[in-house]
Amino acid sequence: MPNETYPRDRFDDIPRQRDRIGAHRAENPRMRVGVALLWAGVAAVVLFCAGVVTFLALSQQQDVVAEPEPEPSVAAVVDTSYEVLILNGTSSQGAEVRAEEQLVAAGWNGDDVSAGASSATDIPETVVYYAAPEHEAAAAGVAEALGGGRLQESTAYVSDPATKIVTVVLGLDRVSAG
Repeated sequence: MPNETYPRDRFDDIPRQRDRIGAHRAENPRMRVGVALLWAGVAAVVLFCAGVVTFLALSQQQDVVAEPEPEPSVAAVVDTSYEVLILNGTSSQGAEVRAEEQLVAAGWNGDDVSAGASSATDIPETVVYYAAPEHEAAAAGVAEALGGGRLQESTAYVSDPATKIVTVVLGLDRVSAG
């Protein structure tokens, strides 16, 4: 195309200030980076404060925890018709023999009380095991005759829950108590 001359129109002049003319748009000079950062900072502070207030409000609520019902305690009955197996769950030698002597002194026949060592030597507390709920009173009597122990129903030491046997596993609390 040879050097053609076109008539001048409004698009040939470049204005000093960039206003929107036609389809060509200039950047909006009103939106500055500083303003965007300021709004982002304000939003962050508002969200942080809302989080702190929510945390404090939720932490002030007290959880309502229902107290567990007290376990019905049975009266301890010294029933010497039960066989008693005493296992020493500590590394202290002779603890099971001393416990056996206590039970014989409390009225049990020496033939009905047997003592031995447990497979573990770090049992933390003395536990008196009984096989069925109807044996709990007798287990409590054994625990009382020995000077204490936690009662627990378990068939780990008997094959038949109807068997009248109570198993005592002596714990470290027994050794430290003397």
